[in-house]
Amino acid sequence: MQALAGSDDGKNMTRFHPYRKISCLLVMLSCMSIGYAQDAARKILKKVPVQYPLVLKTKGIGGTVRLKVFIKPDGSVRDTAVLGGSAILAESAQKSVSQWKFSPSSSETAMEISVLFDPSAKPEN
Repeated sequence: MQALAGSDDGKNMTRFHPYRKISCLLVMLSCMSIGYAQDAARKILKKVPVQYPLVLKTKGIGGTVRLKVFIKPDGSVRDTAVLGGSAILAESAQKSVSQWKFSPSSSETAMEISVLFDPSAKPEN
């Protein structure tokens, strides 16, 4: 970054001090981390177990589904978006996570959740 200190001919140009660049970067990063801290503050109060598609489980097919969950201020789930994973497993994960309940907040938030489908895992009771 450069700042003009006078004329337009480019002869009288000064550079920002390196510490100024670093301090600007630190301010930007701290703002980003504040946004993520809000997301992390939402605790899961009620989890509905994910239904593992029987056909996939018996064939030993598993994987991880990554979802972005949009949570309303009252803690209910407004929407989910698939970020990665098998389409069939993602459908099952979305159906379950959309019924989860989170701690209340003053505003709507979004957070990423990973749902693991492990064919060798014992079923949850």
